[in-house]
Amino acid sequence: MSDLAPPIAKDPETAGPDFIRARILEDQETGHFDRRVVTRFPPEPNGFLHIGHAKAVLLNMGLAREFGGRFNLRFDDTNPQNEASEFVEAIQRDLTWLGVEWDGVPKFASGYFEQLYLWATDLTAKGKAYVDDLSADQIREYRGTLTEPGRNSPYRNRSVAENLELFAAMRAGEFPDGAKVLRAKIDMASPNLNLRDPVLYRILRSTHHQTQDVWCIYPTYDWAHGQSDSIEGVTHSLCSLEFADHNPLYQWFLQELGLYAPVQLEFARLELTHTIVSKRVINTLIQQGLLDGWDDPRMSTLAGLRRRGVPAAAIRELCRQVGVAKTNSLVETQLFDHCVRQELNRTALRRMGVLDPVKLVVTNYPAGQREEFEAINNPEDESAGTRPIAFSRELYIERSDYQDNPHRKFHRLALGKRVRLRYAYIVTCTGVRHDARGEVVEVHCTYDPATRGGFTPDGSKVRGTIHWVDCRTALDAEVQLIDHLFLDPRVTYMKADVVPEAFNPNSRRIMDGVKIEPAVVQAAKADTIQLERQGYFRQDSKAATGQISLIRTVALRDSWKKITRQAG
Repeated sequence: MSDLAPPIAKDPETAGPDFIRARILEDQETGHFDRRVVTRFPPEPNGFLHIGHAKAVLLNMGLAREFGGRFNLRFDDTNPQNEASEFVEAIQRDLTWLGVEWDGVPKFASGYFEQLYLWATDLTAKGKAYVDDLSADQIREYRGTLTEPGRNSPYRNRSVAENLELFAAMRAGEFPDGAKVLRAKIDMASPNLNLRDPVLYRILRSTHHQTQDVWCIYPTYDWAHGQSDSIEGVTHSLCSLEFADHNPLYQWFLQELGLYAPVQLEFARLELTHTIVSKRVINTLIQQGLLDGWDDPRMSTLAGLRRRGVPAAAIRELCRQVGVAKTNSLVETQLFDHCVRQELNRTALRRMGVLDPVKLVVTNYPAGQREEFEAINNPEDESAGTRPIAFSRELYIERSDYQDNPHRKFHRLALGKRVRLRYAYIVTCTGVRHDARGEVVEVHCTYDPATRGGFTPDGSKVRGTIHWVDCRTALDAEVQLIDHLFLDPRVTYMKADVVPEAFNPNSRRIMDGVKIEPAVVQAAKADTIQLERQGYFRQDSKAATGQISLIRTVALRDSWKKITRQAG
């Protein structure tokens, strides 16, 4: 099985494969599709991919690889008003980063526009489609509701000859935008609203990113989707559950046209708590200035996750753990964070940085003396080696690592208490200096020269270990602390117009005056690192030239393990 494919999810009663693989195995055994497996990922290029798309594309590609088949990337680009080359390029960039490889060159539904037009003409010639003069609002009104049947358009019974003539005139640009549409003639009383004479073509003068101004009529997504699958010889058309009600329409088109028909299987999409994946809502939030753009690091777009420093392997692991199901559900973001931590704990280089610095003066360390210590780059990877870190009389430590009146279980700095300075010495707190407001501005300590490396000669234990940065070599940085984008975990189910009310104003907090060791800079530009005791961070790719701005990918604390232990 492909490394990128979700695992075969076992049914607890039958211990069999998930329902999609079960169907493919059945088709293999019966010789259906000549035992071929062809899958595809068909994004509309009207925005950036999100984590839900990751599950879909990994599933489609993984199955093709698992069964020795073919996997296509196809852009279903039927709406030039919302689509752009920018999104085509971004989607390919995100997929490559995710580790997705497609067979052949990317395909476009727009490449099939001529054939789709000819098929629409054939459908019209059979009396199965007609040109309608109703406006969009009128079509919605005539369509009916879930409890009331629709009404036939007064133009539904036009003759075949008139419909063919009008449809050709639509293509020739003889009518203004919105004046007419081509509709399938199916059943206005169908309980499935998708079968109530759906629109196949509309007049729309808009430059297309692929075909430019060749066309002034464009097919709808529903008209283009199934036929595009048929053209490409797709065997198993995998869609998320919201397309289940569209499948009868796709099958009706293919049957009426006498075309090869793939089997469509619907699976539950991947959605995380505290996030949304609606492109329309995301675009609204961007326009309102609540988000930087499609790659805002607080979002679940692949570009945003990459900017935040999330490794692609963690997304693949999340998709493996979630598996394939038939019922939609929300996945806790804690599970995703757990996957991120697991991957980064194994791969991330360790560095030291102090987010809320206060000065620590080692009073008995000779003024002007300097030395270096060897620090481990990654305890999980011996091949990562070590790095030198500077040490001198004055250091920065976290303000929270000192307390005037410590509680019993506080094992860091307080008057008379000893701690281990990571990689350096054991020190004893001897004093503190406060400002006029009572804030700590300087902590004093003495070091024991015999404890170089942080070990006591007599083997006695020191319970606390803290990180630090040398004042002389420290660099200034800012840190972006990322939290949930929305306060309500079920925001994805809210109505679009109330989503902004759930926006978390503290979803990003910026801390200035952070002190880091110099080795942070290049390492954080190259990959995600761990600032010891603080979390995992990545240099913001959107930071100004020369600015050190670290985005926290995820904190060190793993609440998911705690949650699962409590649940168990």
